[in-house]
Amino acid sequence: MTSSSPQSHASMLATINADLDRLAPRFEVKPEQIEILKTPAEFYETLKDKISKARTRIYLSTLYIGKTEHDLLTTIRTALVANPTLHISFLTDSLRGTRETPSPTSASLLAPLIAEFGAHRVEIRMFHTPNLTGLRKKVIPKRINEGWGLQHMKLYGVDDEIILSGANLSLDYFTNRQDRYHLFKSKELTNYFAKIHDGVCKLSFDIQPSDQEAGYTMNWPPSNPGPSPLDSASGFKEAAAKHLGHLLTPTNSPPPSTSPPPGTKTTTTTTTTIHPILSLVPLLPTSTELPALTRILTTLSTPPFTPSTWTFTSGYFNMTPSFRRLLLSTRPASGTVLTAHPHANGFYGSKGVSGMLPDAYTHLAKMFVRKVRLDGLEASVELREWKRGMVGVADGWTYHAKGLWVTFPPSSSSPPPLPTPPSAAAAAAAQEKHPEDPSLTVLGSSNYTKRSYSLDLEANVVITTSDPGLRRRLGEEVKWLSEYAAKVDEKEFERPERKVSVGVRLSMWIVRVLGGAL
Repeated sequence: MTSSSPQSHASMLATINADLDRLAPRFEVKPEQIEILKTPAEFYETLKDKISKARTRIYLSTLYIGKTEHDLLTTIRTALVANPTLHISFLTDSLRGTRETPSPTSASLLAPLIAEFGAHRVEIRMFHTPNLTGLRKKVIPKRINEGWGLQHMKLYGVDDEIILSGANLSLDYFTNRQDRYHLFKSKELTNYFAKIHDGVCKLSFDIQPSDQEAGYTMNWPPSNPGPSPLDSASGFKEAAAKHLGHLLTPTNSPPPSTSPPPGTKTTTTTTTTIHPILSLVPLLPTSTELPALTRILTTLSTPPFTPSTWTFTSGYFNMTPSFRRLLLSTRPASGTVLTAHPHANGFYGSKGVSGMLPDAYTHLAKMFVRKVRLDGLEASVELREWKRGMVGVADGWTYHAKGLWVTFPPSSSSPPPLPTPPSAAAAAAAQEKHPEDPSLTVLGSSNYTKRSYSLDLEANVVITTSDPGLRRRLGEEVKWLSEYAAKVDEKEFERPERKVSVGVRLSMWIVRVLGGAL
């Protein structure tokens, strides 16, 4: 849209949603069907509470489950005992989930559930990237081989509700690693992501219990729709495209809700829309996350959407050059990039190559701040680093949140003429009264990096809303995530402790040359 004529908040939302409707399924919900959780402990307690009350199904897609998460397993086991009809499906990454074999792993932790409750009630699947095979798989150390692709979706579905997050299922994510967590109380949305989960499960290795030292076996079921990625990467990708491609299209939108029965009172109209956007590029020729974000940011760079206000966050600062260019091209009234300070990076103090990652992200953050200055955006765009103590020290937290919040420019259009539904009029009035609260957010597993768009499996949603209550809650989410963040400028990166060595830069180059990504 290129017209510079004033537009209402509702019109701007309609434009965004119309663009997304052409790319992805659309789910309409009531604002009260979305609950925003704040802390790791709240996330964990909510997850356990939902599992303990599960009636029919649980599906958990995650990078890994901590190898000592016995409390979570006890909650799951108790739910399976209490309800003989309950079925649970786990989907993790095989590289991360088996890395320490024959020492305890995610696989050895979960496998006893099958021995106890049977394969008809418990499913354990582990996805293996088709990008790490043959000689490359043999020579690249286990500690860094995940740089060639992972199952990175975080989908925690229980019955007719689902939590979308960037958090994995391990102790730090339950206690002192800050992330984002939205609980969606929508059967349709939960069913949709169940199809995504099941689709990837059928393209993954099957884990079964074993008396061997490892405690499990990992096999490729003949019922899977294609060959193992370790046997034929090309055949695997071809089968995956046929098996998953149709799940990402707008045809997966649920049918519009029918009119209420005569005599039923209706006081509200739909004000909140959810579009799932996914990145399954290792398996599909194209996906929906990057096209959707490109469309949103391109729209924000044109009237009447400019100048908008946005906050972007990722715990691992490594946005692609194209994403950075799109973000800065919006020339916002106010733009904040929120990322982890090295002391709040989960890799801080790690051994080997992974210990270089905080410095690598520091180098990339420095390049971003320089680009902001060169583009003349220092007055409106800032970088803020989140720090709450130090990793490895008592009460130290890490930062893992990711996403985008957007507030449109205040509308200069006149109030809607009558007759206007009371709820719509109230929403329009609230927009004018609280213009700083976001109307759009992107939430999920993606870190907006090369890995996200070419190597990993990612699941996200775009939420758009005109509801003043939900917009206020999204604004509060930004505020509490920013509570421990401080602005940094180019001078900060000149301090001796922030200098990045040549060895770190060389390692970054080597990873790129070998086809991996940070």
